[in-house]
Amino acid sequence: MVDHTSRPPHPPHQSVAPASTAPAAPAGITVDDVREAQKLLSGVARTTALEGSRYLSALVGAPVHLKCENLQRTGSFKIRGAYVRIAGLSAQERAAGVVAASAGNHAQGVALAASLLGVASTVFMPVGAPLPKVAATREYGAEVRLHGQVVDETLAAAQEYARQTGAVFIHPFDHRDIIAGQGTVGLEILEQCPEVRTVVVGVGGGGFAAGVALAVKALRPDVRVVGVQAAAAACYPPSLAVGRPVAIEPLATMADGIKVGRPGDVPFGIVRELVDEVRTVTEDELSAALLLCLERAKLVVEPAGASPVAALLSAPGSFEGPVVAVLSGGNVDPLVMQRILRHGMAAAGRYLSFRVRLTDRPGALANLLGVLTVVDANVLDVGHVRIDPRLGLTEVEVELHLETKGPEHCAEVTAALRGAGYDVVAV
Repeated sequence: MVDHTSRPPHPPHQSVAPASTAPAAPAGITVDDVREAQKLLSGVARTTALEGSRYLSALVGAPVHLKCENLQRTGSFKIRGAYVRIAGLSAQERAAGVVAASAGNHAQGVALAASLLGVASTVFMPVGAPLPKVAATREYGAEVRLHGQVVDETLAAAQEYARQTGAVFIHPFDHRDIIAGQGTVGLEILEQCPEVRTVVVGVGGGGFAAGVALAVKALRPDVRVVGVQAAAAACYPPSLAVGRPVAIEPLATMADGIKVGRPGDVPFGIVRELVDEVRTVTEDELSAALLLCLERAKLVVEPAGASPVAALLSAPGSFEGPVVAVLSGGNVDPLVMQRILRHGMAAAGRYLSFRVRLTDRPGALANLLGVLTVVDANVLDVGHVRIDPRLGLTEVEVELHLETKGPEHCAEVTAALRGAGYDVVAV
């Protein structure tokens, strides 16, 4: 994990009374705008739970709370900004309908918000979007159009649709109303945990982080706000380094909810001014965080939503508590979840995959399994390869997948196999 920005330590804790008005953030948004958004969202967005985590608290050495936006309506915070944005449209704009482009969370947030406000919505999604997300977006009332293989192509199609039809394009993060709506999460954090010292939030285009930071810093400037990006798609570090949004070519990451190639123009100034630092986390750290949320907190969280937990796992000693980590979403395809959990178990040393070559004769596999029985390794899957030009005439290659008890047990299993004469090749 890398810390890409640094600020002087915050001043000693002090209570800051809410003001009736507050200075504007760089984009001209004030905490009063966020308060108005909170009123507008009353009865629409849930005030999501703040759950304590004993495991993370012990790790960090201070109280850690999880803000469960994964339990929000539509499964993420996106309904907040989408509703505020659409509610602010004129009657003429509402009559023209709205259009959005998204692979998941923003699509569902726009669909539900538009439906609640009686506005027709069209949502463009990539051809390969997970079927559960496509189905949910339709069920929330949107007309779904599948276009493009990547989100950039889908976005272009949605913007062209807006030009042709007059529908209002609802950007996922680059608009002041979106930021104000997302900022209501920051107000809730201060209400639910007034003693908070650090807020950790995932960062994609920046709308969510900007909104949360704006609300928190306006009322409690002593609270540290830490943003987290996937290392494979971290557009903020280079942008902050040069002082303006710059585009990158994001690599593949399981955290598709924060996979953005360029910061939004509107949120960038707020993030630069109010977010104390932006860190990055690896794919292994993301999968381990998702696994921890499921096992320890009994919460289904998508990889992007687990990014703040990944940051805590990566450098627990660098956060002053009490800490609030925002779980921003819980929309994850079951098949993707299965692969991620497998990855997380491997990263945690609880899943071991390897290949060995055996003499192709009766009893050879039984002997191998006997070694694994002695070291108490649970075999999940066995695969055989008999026809391969790399194999000798009397050889067979066996691939095994084992459930283990941790890194030390993995080392014990591997040592036992090699001690028995097997050449172990990790998969």
